[in-house]
Amino acid sequence: MPVAKISAKGWVVIPAECRRKYDLRPGDKVTIVDYGGVLAIVPTARDPIRHGRGLFSGKPSLTQTLLKTRKEERRIETQRHARLRP
Repeated sequence: MPVAKISAKGWVVIPAECRRKYDLRPGDKVTIVDYGGVLAIVPTARDPIRHGRGLFSGKPSLTQTLLKTRKEERRIETQRHARLRP
């Protein structure tokens, strides 16, 4: 397991082995995540839009599901109001 040392300025050098494995280049950004006593260095996507493209393909459309749910809620409310009218 690679080990890194913290400099006097608080800098951490990511070992070359890890930089190669995760294709980290100078100027790339990483996120430091605190998991309650464990710190993790997580590479940030260079192009988050491209990275997320197709992530939900093949799955039900969230928009269509929401529209269907709202339509059902309106139907139920209409029935409820119809029963309450004299």
